[in-house]
Amino acid sequence: MKDSLRQQLDRLAMRLAELDANLADPAVVADMARYRQLAREQAEAAEVTGLWRAFQQRERDLTAAREMQSEPEFAEMAAEEITGAEADLARLDAALQTALLPRDPDDARNAFIEIRAGTGGEESALFAADLARMYLRFAETQGWRCEVMSENASDLGGYKEIVIRVEGDGVYGRLRFESGGHRVQRVPATEAQGRIHTSACTVAVMPEPDEAAEVTLNPSDLRIDTFRASGAGGQHINKTDSAIRVTHLPTGLVAECQDDRSQHRNKAKALAVLQARLRDKEAQERAAAEAATRKALVGSGDRSDRIRTYNFPQGRITDHRINLTLYKLGAVVDGDLGELIAALQAARAQQQLAALETGQ
Repeated sequence: MKDSLRQQLDRLAMRLAELDANLADPAVVADMARYRQLAREQAEAAEVTGLWRAFQQRERDLTAAREMQSEPEFAEMAAEEITGAEADLARLDAALQTALLPRDPDDARNAFIEIRAGTGGEESALFAADLARMYLRFAETQGWRCEVMSENASDLGGYKEIVIRVEGDGVYGRLRFESGGHRVQRVPATEAQGRIHTSACTVAVMPEPDEAAEVTLNPSDLRIDTFRASGAGGQHINKTDSAIRVTHLPTGLVAECQDDRSQHRNKAKALAVLQARLRDKEAQERAAAEAATRKALVGSGDRSDRIRTYNFPQGRITDHRINLTLYKLGAVVDGDLGELIAALQAARAQQQLAALETGQ
């Protein structure tokens, strides 16, 4: 292990002692926002420090075993201990490198999933509905809670646009790789000749900002319109102008919400979506600037990228960012996204490790 890494781990162990002391301070306990922030940092530092202490202990065991090897009566036992210690050190070294990878604080947040129909007309809108169903079913398997913030239905039951809020542990960290262009190849329900068509949708996954990270909205930059909700929702909701549309005039970004009978609650939800979109726009601009110097393998979130193809005639799904093809399209569309997400997370971790090793 490099000396620089050892020094970093020693500093982290000292930081853990500071955090333990801070969390016992009544003034910190009284400030819940600061307490939660320090508690998260303490949990992460404790995990890495535990691995570091285990690594140091196995190093001492290895040194002792090598010293014992020179004594004939202990040579066989020492050889077994050396083999075990070396295997443990290799495992702990890999675990430490992974644990030290930079963590995106947004990964623990709730998220908004925005799905928009693209090329392909009505078939694209139907595919948008399929994607929405896929994410809703995956969220259900994870025990997450979902809420449709807004929807714009098409004539045949698809969606021109739908925005879903997903709440749970680590939502954004699991779904962040879904941002980008999704392409489908299949025979549309509207196709009489049985020909395969190609359609596309774009997906944007945005972390829900907390109060401390919210984009400040100037009321003079906002235009707020009320309108009558469309589509299903019961007689009452269609009789009142409870739906809200918020337009951010400087950027032209729009968010709307119509799922609640309360105009006040719809306004609050629409503002939350707008803030997430503004924050996402800023992140996209930063990512574009960084990509000019170094292209990211996974998670660039460029909406123009075609990240995945769903080929129904062949029953396969291909993620183009990591050249992964799975012949389980039916299961994936039914919400079985675990294998895809795990592969994307592993690819991102490998990229981060490579960047650490080269000092980038």
